[in-house]
Amino acid sequence: MELLTNFFTSLPSVMMSWVLPILFVLTLVVFFHELGHFLVARWCGVDVEAFSIGFGQELFGFTDRKNTRWKFCWIPLGGYVKFKDDASAASTPDREALERLSEQEKAGSFHLKPLWQRALVVAAGPIASFILGILIFTGIKYTNTEQGPTGLVKEVLQGSAAEKAGIQKGDVITHINGDETPFFNDIFRIVSLSAHDPLKLTVKRGAETLLIPLTPRVAMVDNGFGKEISVGRIGIAPSDDRSTWASKTYTLPGAFYSSLDQTKFIITSTLGYIGKIFTGRESTDKLNGPIGIGKIVNQFSEMGAISTLYIAGLLSVSIGLFNLFPIPLLDGGHLMFYAIEAVRGKPASEKFMEYSFRAGLALLLGLMIIATKNDISWFN
Repeated sequence: MELLTNFFTSLPSVMMSWVLPILFVLTLVVFFHELGHFLVARWCGVDVEAFSIGFGQELFGFTDRKNTRWKFCWIPLGGYVKFKDDASAASTPDREALERLSEQEKAGSFHLKPLWQRALVVAAGPIASFILGILIFTGIKYTNTEQGPTGLVKEVLQGSAAEKAGIQKGDVITHINGDETPFFNDIFRIVSLSAHDPLKLTVKRGAETLLIPLTPRVAMVDNGFGKEISVGRIGIAPSDDRSTWASKTYTLPGAFYSSLDQTKFIITSTLGYIGKIFTGRESTDKLNGPIGIGKIVNQFSEMGAISTLYIAGLLSVSIGLFNLFPIPLLDGGHLMFYAIEAVRGKPASEKFMEYSFRAGLALLLGLMIIATKNDISWFN
């Protein structure tokens, strides 16, 4: 009885500290992505049957004046916009339903719209995800002052990549590969994702400005959430003297442009990581499934509202990019089919699309298995 009493006593705090932040982040990210599809579809005159946050059985919802069912479902791991002539939530066409449509209904059919409109509706989801990420990053940068150690090198570890390259104590690293690094965290961020990648560091040494080539080495470190991952390291430490630290505030345009750079970095580093997986230079240990993502969101939420919003922005950009991959069942897969249709002058054959969707499903299941395996490792 005492165990049950403790469980029900702690349930509200568990909901507040774990479930609610995850639901907030996922709902925000999924809603904005699907809203992109929905708004452009409505603009193109497409009849939308359902706007769903989550999958499975409906928990609650309402029907708007244009007969679109807005609903929350009990598996909050995604969402979809379903058009009236879709055979599934993946927006595959229902050929039999298309043949039965009246002339009035054909006017609202997504699959009978011009190619450019269909492509625009599909692309609107990832674009909306990028926009949400940029808006969140802009708001955070505009309303907060960045503070922290600069690129001033306090210590160079013996035998490290930095020592081998000739970096010395007292050097100030101002740029990496031409990108400005006003804070040590900027250096850390770039180096961590650049194991085995040649970098060019711009270093101020007294009155001199040097260009020093350097290649980070691989190190296995705790990612802060109890899991070891491989990262790049060069073997330097920042100054802990707060009198040498920097602070930076942004105007609204400055915050916006900085957020564009941050979004670009997320995209390029993600693509670089995937490329390294295929070339055998990186492992899949950084791929996370629902459990891993939930744990990360929970850890960020414990740092406060700003951190919760930041991880929402990061997740939104990542989902936007992932959905652009040319994998059938994803937005990028649909855009791939539309590109084929544009070249051929007619849609791809139903058999080709069927086999493509099967291959896409197999690939997504494979990724899910890898991510689930990584999720399980969180508990080891």
